[in-house]
Amino acid sequence: MYNFIECNRNQMYLMPPSLKEWLPESHLAWFVMDAVEQMDLQSFI
Repeated sequence: MYNFIECNRNQMYLMPPSLKEWLPESHLAWFVMDAVEQMDLQSFI
């Protein structure tokens, strides 16, 4: 038995093309992304 997911071929995007359209400027996600960008993550590679 197969488990197929039906799709809506008329749907333009699953998510907005840009996070700026999806999240307000004051959203915590922007702070987290900025904080992670400033971290030295070389030890995880």
